[in-house]
Amino acid sequence: MLIQKIVQELQDIPEDKLAELYDLIHYFRLGLSQERTQPRTLGLLKGKLGDAFFEPLPEEELQQWE
Repeated sequence: MLIQKIVQELQDIPEDKLAELYDLIHYFRLGLSQERTQPRTLGLLKGKLGDAFFEPLPEEELQQWE
């Protein structure tokens, strides 16, 4: 079973790398739930990007990624 293979691989990860692996898995899972709620249209952007594209995200939006 695939879950058993994943668990076996996890057992071979050094202890000092587990926090990095957790972050990867956690944010990957969060991304999956975002995909379900907000389907994205694939393709190139049409037109030009405004200056707002390059501004930092508002704190409220940043919190959604944690």
